[in-house]
Amino acid sequence: MSLRPILIHPDPRLRKMCQPVAAISPEIVKLADDMLETMYDAPGIGLAAPQVGVMTRLLVMDCVKDSELPPRPMVLINPTITWSSEERGTYEEGCLSIPDQYADVERPAEVKVRWLTLDGTEAEEHFTGLWATCVQHEIDHLDGKLFIDYLKPLRRQMITRKMEKLKRERARA
Repeated sequence: MSLRPILIHPDPRLRKMCQPVAAISPEIVKLADDMLETMYDAPGIGLAAPQVGVMTRLLVMDCVKDSELPPRPMVLINPTITWSSEERGTYEEGCLSIPDQYADVERPAEVKVRWLTLDGTEAEEHFTGLWATCVQHEIDHLDGKLFIDYLKPLRRQMITRKMEKLKRERARA
C-alpha cells in the first residue's frame, strides 16, 4: 500500500464524469487499498478515485468516529443511489480536495446505495446520518461535482480563490 497525492480544487480532473469499473483487477484492489491508506492518513472519512487522479467509479469511506468502535472501511465500486428520502439533512461538509473549507450542505437524510464489492459481489445498504451524507458526497465526486457546487456563487468563488492561492503557495514550497 502507498499514499497517493490528493488533487486540490480547482483541478479539471475533479470536474469530469468517471467511467465505470469494467473488471475488478489487481490494479483496482491496489487502488482501493491505497485510497483507504490515503484517506486515513489525511485524515478523512471518504475519498473518491478522481481525488487521486484516477477517473473511475470507485470510492472508499469509513464514518466510524468513535475510537472505542472498530473501524469500518468500505470500498464501493460503481455505486448507484437506488433510493433517497424526501426528508433532508444538513451537515457541515468538508473535502480533502478543498482543505480547511467547510460549509453546511443539505442532502437527502437517507439513501439506499447498490455497488460491487472487491470480490465482485453486489451489495446494497441503507445509509443514514453521516454515512448518508458521506456516500452522497463521494458519489458526487464520481459525477464531477463538489460540495461547493451546493453553495451560493459568491461563497463558491471565495473558496475557489483560496484554493488557487493554496496551490500557488504549495508550488513555491
